[in-house]
Amino acid sequence: MAVEIERKFLVTSDDWRWRADGTELEAEVFKQGYIPTAGEACAVRIRRLTQRALLTIKGPVQGISRLEYEYEIPVSDAEQMLQQLCAAPLIEKKRYRRQEGELVWEIDVFEGLNLGLVVAEVELASENVAVDLPPWIGQEVTGDPKYYNQSLVNYPYCQW
Repeated sequence: MAVEIERKFLVTSDDWRWRADGTELEAEVFKQGYIPTAGEACAVRIRRLTQRALLTIKGPVQGISRLEYEYEIPVSDAEQMLQQLCAAPLIEKKRYRRQEGELVWEIDVFEGLNLGLVVAEVELASENVAVDLPPWIGQEVTGDPKYYNQSLVNYPYCQW
């Protein structure tokens, strides 16, 4: 069984963008959509990355954990599903990865209707892992449904 354990935070500055040597982190461009499901307990996501595509199925959130199953799919299938099966608008974002101590932070800089929203997520081995917060981390929004990517489809950041 695959379980995702993560915490999510707002980002308060751009200090995360720079490596110790002064160079800027590189981003991976994401385009993703959600196939409507009966109820909101599960999420079915299609994600198109630069060179590949993924189908992800997520179960209901329990604390900071949820079941997650992810499978690579053909890019052409993903493009067709994004256009024909997913609810509009699609989520567009750039994802940056930054190592802080033992943890890897994923910083999502949203575009399109969610422009201006920047969140950082950290995946954990267990719910009991202590997390030292970098100085560019702000308010924790773990468990706040309005920050779920799936929610940003129906209620984008520009409407807040």
